[in-house]
Parts: sequence; structure tokens; C-alpha cells
Amino acid sequence: MTKRNTVEAAANRTQGRLFGSFGLYGVRQRAEQYKDEKFTALLHHITPMLLKKSYYLLKHDAAYGVDELTWYEYYRDHHNRIEYLHERVHKGSYRAQPVRRTYIQKEDGRQRPLGIASLEDKIVQQAVHIVLSQIYEADFVNFSYGFREGRSQHDALDALYVGITQRKINWILDADIQGYFDNINHEWLMKMLEKRIGDRRILRLIRKWLKTGYIEDGKRVKQEIGTPQGAVISPLIANVFLHYALDIWAAQWRKNKARGDMIIVRYADDFVIGFQYYTDAVNFLTELKLRLERYGLKLHPEKTRLIEFGRYASGNRKRNGKGKPETFDFLGFTHICSKNKEGGFFLRRKTIKKRFRKKCKEVKQELWRRMHENIKTTGEWLGSVITGYANYYAVPGNMRIVKALYTRSVREWIRVLRRRSHKARSLKWKEFRKYVEWLIPRPRLVHPFPDLRFRTLALEVRAG
Repeated sequence: MTKRNTVEAAANRTQGRLFGSFGLYGVRQRAEQYKDEKFTALLHHITPMLLKKSYYLLKHDAAYGVDELTWYEYYRDHHNRIEYLHERVHKGSYRAQPVRRTYIQKEDGRQRPLGIASLEDKIVQQAVHIVLSQIYEADFVNFSYGFREGRSQHDALDALYVGITQRKINWILDADIQGYFDNINHEWLMKMLEKRIGDRRILRLIRKWLKTGYIEDGKRVKQEIGTPQGAVISPLIANVFLHYALDIWAAQWRKNKARGDMIIVRYADDFVIGFQYYTDAVNFLTELKLRLERYGLKLHPEKTRLIEFGRYASGNRKRNGKGKPETFDFLGFTHICSKNKEGGFFLRRKTIKKRFRKKCKEVKQELWRRMHENIKTTGEWLGSVITGYANYYAVPGNMRIVKALYTRSVREWIRVLRRRSHKARSLKWKEFRKYVEWLIPRPRLVHPFPDLRFRTLALEVRAG
């Protein structure tokens, strides 16, 4: 039978630490030690202190939900409000409110639905997320990177780079699950959660958030499937769903069925799998479709491709008269088979063209909107935009694109300044250059080569 555990009551281990309770520390230790154990008493970890910390973690300027309550309005009496919220959660009188549905424009022109929860729902979801993360961070596989503590998009990009360049990878399956968040099956999800969560009160809270529905055009719509994107709890439960539906199965497939090398990197519903042999890739793709269909999911027909890629792809395709190897996109970068100065294989990563053009357009529009703003204020804003862009995209092989954004933005800024007035039209480049050097830092390489970063981390682990 499945072992059960209640875990001791929470007690503060250190002051000022969010996860500094002996209870949560004990949950993490227990979860790591006993992989089949079911936790039957977790709600007592939802303390007034944890709810308060969860409230502080929320974005202060986030959009409000159907309660029309902002973070700052709640702050006026947040101590008493959180005490009352804690009381309702533990007595069972807490009621989840429907989310407010809104839409954002996607790159392909379609609209993506977002669900904005009410403020107190966000607080409780954040607290539950913190508690459950102690369990699931011990369970999640190493090739899962999305929405996890201590893991970023660049960790996933680095892992993919090292896998392709240092393993025998000749084929890439670039996969995307169609409408993933909108098609999560509630019953399957609850069964998956029940494998580790035995506290019926925690499960009841999650079911409330799943079933509460949303408000659109003044009407309440029931939600029988899917989880709202934008909800605090959604990333965790989405990871749990794919952990059981995909990750464990893929890891076993690699171990038991793959004839050659195989790498897997997943970030949320976007994942890339590399294979040494074409037959492995075809067999895996066939079985993957069946596996996902079992859980009510399917691969996006246009965004899922199997391509020849890797150190031998250029030579193989040239001999077969097929031209250059195809490219694939992952986490904002187009991955390209290229060559270094010595003529060897080099995996080049460049900003996706659509994203680069979109960013340039956004900067241009904002500069014209700020035409009559103080030069220092505009310069500081533009400097923060370029620095932020470089912090993500300044990787080896992509500096030409990063510098192009800098150049285009600076040139557009002087055009805007020269249109401010007749006097401003005589603004010389030499004079303008002083403002640029003062306010806008030149973009520099931020991220080292992934294999170098991996090697550095390995040395630090050994030294520690």
C-alpha cells in the first residue's frame, strides 16, 4: 500500500525566510527520501505568515480580477484581511471566484485567452504552490525546465546546446502541444495529483479553481476542461500533468527502447527531442501521438516537425542534393547548423526574425510617442529596453542581432528628436552621441558558451 505521512506542524526555522519553516523543510526532505509516499496533511502549512508572504510575492501592478481589487487597495488592511482569509480556508468557507477572461495577441495573429484571478484567489494559490512545490520539485525529471525554482529558459537552452553538440544527435523532433493549457483534462489531473497528495482539503481547493469558470462579456462560463493561463497555480499543475503524461514515459522510452543517443529538453508545453537514429525518431513520434491522445492532448500539426539536424546534417543533405539543413525555433531562438572559424560544426542561435522585427517596431512606436519627453527620461527608458533585450538574447553567435537593435533604436531616436521642432532639426550627430554614450550602455555578450557554463558549474560542485 502507498505509504502515508502527515509531517510535523510548521515551525519557524529562521526569520525572514519564505520557506524557513521546519514543516516545509521536512516536506521537501520526506518527498526526496520517499518517492511513493502520499502526504495526507498539508493544509496546516497554509499559515497566516505564508499567506502574507504569498501576498507580498504577487506583482503589485498586476491587473485585477472580477473583484476589481488591486494589490495596493488590499494593502490598507491586509493584516486583518489575511487573518480572515486564513480562517475561511481552514474552516472550508473560502469560495473561489471566477476568473476574468482577457486576450493577448499571439505572433501568428491569433488571440491567446488569459484568466485573471481575484486577489485573494491569487494569494491562496501562491501559498498552495509553495507547499506543493516542496513535493514535486523532488519528483520532476531533470529535463523539465519550465516554471521551476532555480531553473530558467537559458538553462533549457544550454542543456539543448550541450546535448546537440556533445552527443550523437542527427535528428531533431521539434514538438508543440496544441492548446495545451486549454485541454488539460480535470479528471486525469486530479488522479495524477492524488498519487502524492492525500490531503482532501488541498485537492478540494485545486478542484475549486479548476471548476470555477470565467467571466466573459458579463456572462459566467463553466469550465469543464483546461486551466486558465495566467493563474498562479496553473504552471505547477500543468507541469504535474506533463510529468505523468509525458516525462516519465519519455524517460522510460529512452532507457528501454532507444537504440542510440537520445536527448530531451522540455520547457512547459514546448519540447525538443534529439535522436541519433531516424528509426528511433519515427517510432517515438508515432508512440508519442498515441500517448498524448490517451490524456486528451495532441501535437500541433504545423509546429511539430522531424528534421535532420546536427554535426553531420550539412554533409549528408549536400550529398543527397537536399540543400542546407532546416532550422528550428526554441525559446525565442532559431537554431541553425553552422560552422566555426576552423570549419567545424557550430550550433548558431539567432533571435527569431519575427520577434526581432516586432521589438524594433515596438521601440520605434514608443520613441515617437515619447517625442516631447525629457531627453534624459527617454534615454534611460531606451537604455533599459536595450539592456533587457541583451540580458536574454546576448549569446555567442547572436551579437550581430543584439547590436542591430541598438543601432536601429539609436538612429530612430535621433530622427524623433530632429522632428521635435525647427531648432531641433539642426541637432548634430556629434552632440547627440554624448547623450547616447551617457544614457545607453553598449550591448555586450552576457551569456558564455553553454559547454563552458556547464563545465564551470561542474567544477563548483566538485569544489563545494
